[in-house]
Amino acid sequence: MRPMPTTLFLMLAASLATPALAQEADIARFALEKTDSGFVRLDRKTGALTLCQEKDGDLTCRMAADERAAYEEDLSRLEKRVEALEQKLVAGRPLASGEPLPSEEEVERSIGIMERFMRSFFGLVQEFKQQEDGATPNKT
Repeated sequence: MRPMPTTLFLMLAASLATPALAQEADIARFALEKTDSGFVRLDRKTGALTLCQEKDGDLTCRMAADERAAYEEDLSRLEKRVEALEQKLVAGRPLASGEPLPSEEEVERSIGIMERFMRSFFGLVQEFKQQEDGATPNKT
């Protein structure tokens, strides 16, 4: 068996270490600091602080008042948006543009046009098949 080249070995080691580094980054995202009344959890990514208390071996964290207000505001905004989208669906309006859906007459007209097109197309196919069937094969 040949010895593994150093470069290949280093590349393999780095690829195996990458998931471990990602997990360590997630673990290091939060930091807990002990206070007189419990703990403060710091989200190092966003800077948000959350107050936590230990009861019966469980750590319970609650949002601060300003975080809670921002959360409630986002939730309210999203609920209104979902409600507006649901109303558009019930009204039969498309979501992306202000154009109304086509009427039944327009749909039937479009289907009729496609049907005539398909019949003409398959008629041509049949004509070509008949021409090929009637042609004599070349003998060489």
